[in-house]
Amino acid sequence: RYYLFALIMNLSRDAYEISVLAQREAQVQSKVEAEADSSNGRPSCASATLLAGRVRAHLGLLCHVLRANPPLLLDVLKNCCDLFIPLDRLGLLKTSPGVVAFCGLSSSILSILTISQPWLKLKP
Repeated sequence: RYYLFALIMNLSRDAYEISVLAQREAQVQSKVEAEADSSNGRPSCASATLLAGRVRAHLGLLCHVLRANPPLLLDVLKNCCDLFIPLDRLGLLKTSPGVVAFCGLSSSILSILTISQPWLKLKP
């Protein structure tokens, strides 16, 4: 139970880091778009207010933030893989032993990668 709680806390820290970086990136993008709109003299596109456009924009921003920060991406992937192990052991999520083994192996490989490449370790 405590391992699951620790993983949830780690994932919440990752989510906080992603939200901070996404807000910074959104501010930079809005400044660039505002400068482009003022130079073109055209109003911004109204289709961006549609739900599908907003979801696409948020997913694009998420992908950009994770692509620009490999340590954060590796930490999120490692924690997501680790999450399946206690969920299966506590009986909260029934998975096959193969899925648990694959998640454990993936997490171990990502951990070895972060140890072998110190710049990939997420800094607090």
